[in-house]
Amino acid sequence: MATKENKYPENVEGKYYVDDECIACDACVLAAPDNFSMDEDDGHAFVTTQPRSEDEEDLCREAMEACPVEAIGNDGES
Repeated sequence: MATKENKYPENVEGKYYVDDECIACDACVLAAPDNFSMDEDDGHAFVTTQPRSEDEEDLCREAMEACPVEAIGNDGES
């Protein structure tokens, strides 16, 4: 389960974030490419844009559920 204390600094402010458990599998980027990106140098994903619509919110939830190591968190804040 992701923890806010371990989230990567590249994450934009908001409720979704990726923490240091990320294994760079790319599942979140494939599920929600408008919201997640991969740091190729450091080998981890991060949130580039918080969801701006219900469709993006659904895709971010899908990305969170697809993460094999539960590195995506949602702290419920907007």
